[in-house]
Amino acid sequence: MTTKKDVALVLSSGGARGLAHIGAIEELEEHGYHISSIAGCSMGALVGGVYAAGKLRELREMMKGVDKWKMLSMADLSLSLDHIVKGDKVVETLRGLIADVCIEDLPIPFCAISTDWERGEEVVFREGNLIEAIRASISLPALFNPRQGDGRILIDGGVTNPLPLDRVVRKEGDLLVAVDVSGHDYWGQRQIQLRSEKRRKGPFRRSSKREASINYISLLARASSLMIRRNSLLMEQICPPDILIDIQMDRYDGMDYDKSEQLVEIGRRMTAKVLKNEN
Repeated sequence: MTTKKDVALVLSSGGARGLAHIGAIEELEEHGYHISSIAGCSMGALVGGVYAAGKLRELREMMKGVDKWKMLSMADLSLSLDHIVKGDKVVETLRGLIADVCIEDLPIPFCAISTDWERGEEVVFREGNLIEAIRASISLPALFNPRQGDGRILIDGGVTNPLPLDRVVRKEGDLLVAVDVSGHDYWGQRQIQLRSEKRRKGPFRRSSKREASINYISLLARASSLMIRRNSLLMEQICPPDILIDIQMDRYDGMDYDKSEQLVEIGRRMTAKVLKNEN
């Protein structure tokens, strides 16, 4: 029988790919690990905060009902110049799931990472309203309305610390475990492959749809993804985890919330593989 081990768990940013965190947590628990503290960024803050509030199963069940139409209905679109989605419906959904609770009252020590847009500084939420902290942490620039309060404009924590290994509460004898879903290299790898094929076949080869999809939106998205991934890799070097569950997906992007069960299963499968090698 596996002996229980205390785990200081760190969950990365990654948009919809962060739903794999649910599977990772479930697998850790099934292997006898006890999660004693959590730090999360962006989607990692959402999943980690919901888990700390004891509502992870409810989150998974809720996500099963999300399809493209449900996603559209939750997107309270805005005509503002600094964001596309207000985010109020996301807050309402969270409030229906975990109600209003203070971080310091959670049974598990928890913190969420956000970014001060003006100062360029990391902001760590260790107390205060849990939903507000999550909302600040997931405020992806240009997509969600930035969270404003206490004279600060707060955006997604992935800008400054996408894998907050240095922020999780530690205690003697615990294991530092990181689940990193911040990378998404499929698009870039596919572009390299297509360009290589084009060079081999000469100038008269028809351009692919992938190559034609390059535009200012895809360029900015790709640049952001690369920066976040590099920052998470740097954090792994600065503060090496005892166990790293590195889940880099080649099929799902940050908006695939309608594929929750596939993403949860990937999290379970990859975590089981890593833990097997640990035992």
